[in-house]
Amino acid sequence: MNFNLPYLPERTIKPRAYGINMVMDKGLSLKEAENLVSVSSDITDFIKLGFGTSIITKDLEKKIEIYKSANINVYLGGTLFEAYIVRNMFEDYLRLLDRLKIEVAEVSDGSIIMDHDVKCEYINKISKNRLVLSEVGSKEAGILISSGKWISMMQKELQAGSYKVIAEARESGNVGIYRPSGKAHVSLVDKIRSKVDNENIIWEAPLKSQQVWFIKLIGANVNLGNIPPNEVIPLETLRLGLRGDTFFNFVPSELLIHKQKINK
Repeated sequence: MNFNLPYLPERTIKPRAYGINMVMDKGLSLKEAENLVSVSSDITDFIKLGFGTSIITKDLEKKIEIYKSANINVYLGGTLFEAYIVRNMFEDYLRLLDRLKIEVAEVSDGSIIMDHDVKCEYINKISKNRLVLSEVGSKEAGILISSGKWISMMQKELQAGSYKVIAEARESGNVGIYRPSGKAHVSLVDKIRSKVDNENIIWEAPLKSQQVWFIKLIGANVNLGNIPPNEVIPLETLRLGLRGDTFFNFVPSELLIHKQKINK
């Protein structure tokens, strides 16, 4: 903080187990990666090199080092994992992670059909040497998964060794836990939260309206993912109640009463 302001919610600090920001890098240049690090490394926990972008990103190793040197966990998108799996190249995928010195892996099945027990086996194998983030939910619009199945899959993946489970939304924010309009599946989210600890879930929330909704629902230290690089600091102000959308969420009741008197 550059200066003190009372009545701000207490935010967790890195390294942290919750209050996480997971940022989506869809092809930033080295200079853009350096700029991201310079302004928000202290509030960025994970950076995902989205989908399969890492295979065509120039100076990939240099970019990974930029993030790692700033104490940011960097990992390859789950779609790339699936691309290796569908080609029966799991061991090649592990060798790639070794070569790139990447210590976090995403395990997902949003683009392919995979038996859930098989997915959990992959999670278990990778988690012996790396931090695993596993993603639940389909990337395809129109595919509905019952709340019971969401809960069961999340619980089993955590038991298999996942550090956190990611609730799918894509970078567009209109599938998975969201409706095509971008609004949350409220009943689905509520049912998931009733059975799975909030600290164990990263909710993908690429849109501001979605970030606001989750902050109001869970609080300043909700885990949020797929955050655009230029939205990390704006998101932090939402978490702290320093934007209009969450301005009164963390203000003490006596100040709200004062505001009402002023309005009168």
